[in-house]
Amino acid sequence: MIQLNPHQEIGNLLRQARTIAIVGLSPKEDRPSNMVGRYLLDAGYTLFPVNPGQTEILGLKCYPDLVSIPEHIDIVDIFRRSEDVYPIVEEAVKIGAGAIWMQLGIVNQEAAAYARRQGLFVVMDRCIKVDHSTLL
Repeated sequence: MIQLNPHQEIGNLLRQARTIAIVGLSPKEDRPSNMVGRYLLDAGYTLFPVNPGQTEILGLKCYPDLVSIPEHIDIVDIFRRSEDVYPIVEEAVKIGAGAIWMQLGIVNQEAAAYARRQGLFVVMDRCIKVDHSTLL
């Protein structure tokens, strides 16, 4: 089996993905999650905001959790504190998501190990917007 470097693997993930759920997407335009969401929309991805306190963000229907999303999700992009990640990863596994992306500053080794054991690709402590703009 050919071993790819992490940049190649991340680039491949971003090229193949079409749907991204952003957990913790903020309606506030000055928040990093909102900026990333706008960038990903402009890049052509189909976004599914996940924020139980909102009904719509970026003009898109907002979902209270991952299991409420009616479509397959390629990447679950997480904007939540590290200690809140594990239950999100459990939901991602339950819905058959392809990958977990923990944004810059978010690290949860236990959740990452669980996701990998369940066959999900895991990116941790990286910004999807930065990687997309750099690698693609």
